[in-house]
Amino acid sequence: MAKLGSSRVLCGLLSALLILEAASSSLSSLSLSSSSSPPLLWPLPAQASFGADVVTVIPSTTFFSTVGGSSSLLQGAFDRYMQLTFSHAVSATDEANDPFRQQQPLLGAFVLVDDWSEDYPQLETDESYNLTVDQSETATIRAKTVFGALRGLETLSQLIKYNFDTAAYELQGAPLFIADSPRFPHRGLMVDTGRHYLPLSALRSIIDSLPYIKLNVLHWHMVDTQSFPFQSKSNPKLWQGAYSGPERYTQADVAAIVDYARLRGVRVIVEFDMPGHAQSWCKGYPEICPSPTCLTPLNMANTETFQRIAALIEEVTGGKPSAKGSPSGLFPDNFMHLGGDEVETGCWGKTPAIADWLRARNMTEDDGYAYFVKRVAKMVIDTGHRPMQWSEVFDHFKGKLPKETVIHVWKDVTNVTEVVSLGYNVVRNVGYNNVSWYLDNLNVMWDAVYQNEPCQGIPSQDLCNLVLGGHGEMWGETVDASDLQQTTFPRLAAIAERLWSPRNTTQDLSAAAERLRSFRCLLLERGIAAAPIDNKNAREAPSGPASCYSQPGASTKEVLVV
Repeated sequence: MAKLGSSRVLCGLLSALLILEAASSSLSSLSLSSSSSPPLLWPLPAQASFGADVVTVIPSTTFFSTVGGSSSLLQGAFDRYMQLTFSHAVSATDEANDPFRQQQPLLGAFVLVDDWSEDYPQLETDESYNLTVDQSETATIRAKTVFGALRGLETLSQLIKYNFDTAAYELQGAPLFIADSPRFPHRGLMVDTGRHYLPLSALRSIIDSLPYIKLNVLHWHMVDTQSFPFQSKSNPKLWQGAYSGPERYTQADVAAIVDYARLRGVRVIVEFDMPGHAQSWCKGYPEICPSPTCLTPLNMANTETFQRIAALIEEVTGGKPSAKGSPSGLFPDNFMHLGGDEVETGCWGKTPAIADWLRARNMTEDDGYAYFVKRVAKMVIDTGHRPMQWSEVFDHFKGKLPKETVIHVWKDVTNVTEVVSLGYNVVRNVGYNNVSWYLDNLNVMWDAVYQNEPCQGIPSQDLCNLVLGGHGEMWGETVDASDLQQTTFPRLAAIAERLWSPRNTTQDLSAAAERLRSFRCLLLERGIAAAPIDNKNAREAPSGPASCYSQPGASTKEVLVV
């Protein structure tokens, strides 16, 4: 394996910096272009220019290196990307006998970062990067943060391919320059551990997959009607609502998962859905529920209910916002999801103590719903965090909600233009239609998912800017560790490109199909069990023998673009 000499390192670095400076001055004129077919990247970068050369790439143990600083987070990423990028062994003899070797093979990649902080990423974390491969012996990734550098590493890894005919790695499209940044800052996947427990290994594996498509949020729908697997030290009986003793997460488990995600540039936002979907809370604390025969919504007439919720919020948030060098709480992200969906208030009217409480305050059941969701939202806001709540909360109470609330839109009936016009931020993933981002809708194919535009119908860019992004939602009624990945992929990749890439570059379905088919094969090489892209039902097995690159299946169908 070749190693970079110090003089070559210096020359390569100076050359790369000069190219970066020149390229940066003309970013506005860059577009996705090439004198030949551009590499099949997923998701598409914001701006890129490709040449027509093929450069031999020579791997080494020091292929990736930082310049101007050090980072244990990036060193861990270098170790991972060495395995991901150079999965086929190349001997020194192979390199020496390569008849197609260029005069100047690519010997390494320098990573330069402005801010070396490894703090937990937040909504405002900068993920932009520039990637340059010029006539020197090194590629250069320049980013404002270590998390932007992670995104650049993923792009570079997709550009390097192994050529079985020459027994060498190569990079096509050189010289190249990429200036990339996400269209939306909030791009995620929801996993549901309330309907089926997901082992820690399954959670780690799905987190591993998110940087491959440049997603940066794991929305952890922790508990639901069926089970409460989370350990609360302030409310130790809550996890009596778990399916079984082994199907639980200790706080040490949770902390380890959250940090595992941080090292990959992924925020973890926990959801405790309330006051509905909360029957599992009642097993440990029946007093916070209306009655033994009518379990939800939670009992807002009992002060103990809010005391226990407040203690849970304190554990999650640490009672204050996370700041640079000072993470707070078990989940250091400055968002907390409070659910609030599908609340049937009939139990309140049927429970005498709650009905009397409402009557004494001249409140209807719907008023009680408003009281509950606004009270728990204020608890989160008082800790310096932002509450996320499902769209029913807005549909009921409109502009009466605190402006810090992020409205998570999943229903077609929610008027997103009205939401943003009133000044609220939105996370969007409308479900249960023919372009649904609900991944448990198994009959919605990738091409339909791809055409779901987060800002469709919003009349101006200023209002669209209030849309933070969106999620693929993996509701877990029929999903456990045995089928999580193939239900998620490759459709989640279609969502990811919608959220990362510029709107005007994500309009060509046929071009996207070619890239997605190739990317699905890359996912398989990386150990992600992605289903064939043309399945009529998402997680079906292949329909017969075929190449990964030409797997037969249902043909692309026309869908309503929204």
